[in-house]
Amino acid sequence: MVAVLVIVAVVVVAVALFAGLYNGLVTRRNRVDQAWSDIGVQLERRHDLIPNLVETVKGYAEHERQTFEAVVAARNAAVTAQKTAGPADLARAEDALSGALGRLFALAEAYPDLKANASFLGLQEELTATEGRIAYARQFYNDSVQRYQTAIQTFPRNLIAGMFGFGPREWFRADEAAAAVPRVEF
Repeated sequence: MVAVLVIVAVVVVAVALFAGLYNGLVTRRNRVDQAWSDIGVQLERRHDLIPNLVETVKGYAEHERQTFEAVVAARNAAVTAQKTAGPADLARAEDALSGALGRLFALAEAYPDLKANASFLGLQEELTATEGRIAYARQFYNDSVQRYQTAIQTFPRNLIAGMFGFGPREWFRADEAAAAVPRVEF
């Protein structure tokens, strides 16, 4: 009778341990998915602000059409990448968009009236705040990926991860050009 109780206790503890490890992996995987979704929310916010910004600047700089077209094309590529691409391709598309926006802001420097326009300043401030949120969301995503990757690669969770198909996730990496230190000359 005691042997049966010991066996039942061991089985109950093993099942509870297994369930806890499995549920922990599911929680981490869901956190990665949620973090990826949060990046998407911030990118959509950024993409929604850009047409308003372009239209505001257009009124002041009609002859700068090539810059506007580059921003719109980069925005459209980023929107498409957000819907269809993984982290690496999305990062490249967003870096291209950041570059185009940088050229747009540089263009604004040439127009003092535009720099003083309340609508432009508000959009620029909102876009800057959104950029900060995007950076935070990317960091949170990569932190979540790191915790998840560690969980699926350490014993005994790696056994459960292998049995139930918990695979590695892709990191959100900046393009090498974005990581380069800018050179400033006076």
